[in-house]
Amino acid sequence: MQSTSDRTLGIEDVSITGHAQLIKVRSYLPASKGALLPIVIYFHGGGFVRGLPDDAEIAAATIARRTQAWVVSVGYSLSPQFPFPAALEDGYRATQWAVANARAQGADARRMGVAGHDAGGNLATCLAAVARDRGQFAFSAQALLAPLLDPSMTRMAKEDEIVAPDLGARECAQCYRAYLPNASQWLHPYAAPIESRRLAGLPPALIASAQHDLLHVEAEKYASELIAAGVPTEVTRHCNASHHELGTHPAALADVVIFFQKRLHSKALRR
Repeated sequence: MQSTSDRTLGIEDVSITGHAQLIKVRSYLPASKGALLPIVIYFHGGGFVRGLPDDAEIAAATIARRTQAWVVSVGYSLSPQFPFPAALEDGYRATQWAVANARAQGADARRMGVAGHDAGGNLATCLAAVARDRGQFAFSAQALLAPLLDPSMTRMAKEDEIVAPDLGARECAQCYRAYLPNASQWLHPYAAPIESRRLAGLPPALIASAQHDLLHVEAEKYASELIAAGVPTEVTRHCNASHHELGTHPAALADVVIFFQKRLHSKALRR
């Protein structure tokens, strides 16, 4: 366990039991102003095959500080060593840990959001679906930044239609093959949320896409599917932004903060 501080946040690394191995969660705890804090579970990007909580530092700290929420950033297991569903189940274990420790952290487990960038966006919305189906806890909001949603890659923009994309189709395909080694998994609703026919009951969503991203098409298509299923959904395409930039994009993070303030602070409780 390691603790640091950036003056406005208490930051702590904790090792917990994951699905297949010990994983690290990084806690970002703002000073309470008397009310119980909402909780946000955050997943870093990296195409399922790379990345650490360090990569989510800007997003997680921004959400914690400006939303006034306890943010738990998940250091989930990476593929190909730990393929589906290890990362998703790590997220579930991390959320269980957050719920169990909520009161000790001055937080309210009845007001939880989930968010992520890139592969983390996939894990965020899939975790919301798992939580809905298992019924142990629930999320009140989900925020997805340039999410990976379509292992079939049939809803991806053509590379010659996007100016200077920083994520190509070949790299995307390699990431999906590492995460989903069995062909049958490519349509699993907990791995390919855009293919799911059971979107009703998911929490209200904010989906941020990037103009210079091959994946903006599938992100916006998923938003339309959520709306059709009756899920309150907001979608924004950020101009002059690329796929990888969206995880730290100031305007996108500002939208996430406003979204979580609206969805998670409406029923704040005092200590």
